[in-house]
Amino acid sequence: MSTVTAPERADAAPAEEQVLARISYRTPVMYALAGLVTLFVFAVGTDPDASTTFQLASGSSWFTIPNFGVPSLVGALLLAAAQLAAAGWAYVLLRSRRGVPVWLHLLVGVAFVVSFLVWAGAGRTSVIPVTSLLAGALALSVPLIFGAMSGVICERSGVINIAIEGQLLFGAFVAAAIASQFASGYAGLAAAPFAGAAVGALLAWFAVSFRVNQIIVGVVLNTLVIGLTGFLFSTLMADDPGSWNARQPLGVIRIPVLSEIPVLGPVLFQQTILVYIMYVLVAVLQFMLFRSRWGLRTRAVGEHPKAADTVGIKVNTRRVWNVVLGGAVAGLGGAFFTVGSGLAFGREMSAGQGYIALAAMILGKWNPRLAVLAALLFGFSKNLGNVLSTIGSGVPSELLLMLPYIITIFAVAGFVGRVRPPAANGTAYTKD
Repeated sequence: MSTVTAPERADAAPAEEQVLARISYRTPVMYALAGLVTLFVFAVGTDPDASTTFQLASGSSWFTIPNFGVPSLVGALLLAAAQLAAAGWAYVLLRSRRGVPVWLHLLVGVAFVVSFLVWAGAGRTSVIPVTSLLAGALALSVPLIFGAMSGVICERSGVINIAIEGQLLFGAFVAAAIASQFASGYAGLAAAPFAGAAVGALLAWFAVSFRVNQIIVGVVLNTLVIGLTGFLFSTLMADDPGSWNARQPLGVIRIPVLSEIPVLGPVLFQQTILVYIMYVLVAVLQFMLFRSRWGLRTRAVGEHPKAADTVGIKVNTRRVWNVVLGGAVAGLGGAFFTVGSGLAFGREMSAGQGYIALAAMILGKWNPRLAVLAALLFGFSKNLGNVLSTIGSGVPSELLLMLPYIITIFAVAGFVGRVRPPAANGTAYTKD
């Protein structure tokens, strides 16, 4: 007579009898809230006879798309219905233990933004320039994307990079100074990564070599850079702005054929070289981090440094070089504030963008591709306030300026969902 052991009986148990993980309905709830806001705020408060006019393309494209009006009330009601339907579908998917597709998140987000634009522009003679709105959002996202990529490189290695703010600011300062000296924005662009790398080297020196608390070191470095650049601005640049703080903008490069595509062409392919470098950087980092030996070893020292050490990976050496590399990436992003935007350097002109870049990295779950989407969200929310102020919308501009920072608080607080940083992030490594 054969016997059945306890493990065999457990394996043979029906799947329905096994304990299942608890289902989180956060996604359909958020969809439903967005739909209800659209219905009871945007739709109810709209004049039934009002319309909203959108502008998509101009004569510089292959063909001109004429401005078109949308009945404001009908548009808001249809968009509210779409968001509520998406909430119901998301609930059904989660109830059957299937994942909610990413494209559905994007669809609900776009529907909510469009409904807000329909409400904000209802009954106004001015048009909502969609192309300018998207182009400005991309431009404002550039330093955030570079900063987020810097954070991904460092924190995937196990080092918290709070000093992104200082790296952006120092990169902007050095780019302005060098560009003024050589009367070339490209010279300033080439110098900016070295400035960021210098701040990254200080962070690595204290955090890795001396095992000082990484958050404290990052905050101290930010304060140091703010003080140093403020002092040099008041003395060196103020005494001779023509030689040290002249505007040296990078030229706009139009990609043939692609730049003439309506909407997408002016947004993506009529940019400075800094934006094109950003495209390449994100693609290369996404590939290298998950498809190369460098990426595998980087993730190993950030997740389990002891195991990485046992197979011959020099944990602290790799961390040092990756932190320096991350600083160089952030410094390159800092060049956007000066040569990338055609502006002279100003005190604390980074204005907290490094901290928002950290929030974008967290919102993107330490993944380059997702971090870019989060950074674009922050840039869009900031430019939205500029556009609505231009068209004379009744929405208080101060409220819209607060939006990126509100999203930052929600992202850091985990409101967007549970995120898990690299296991060894922020922990110094020493051999036993």
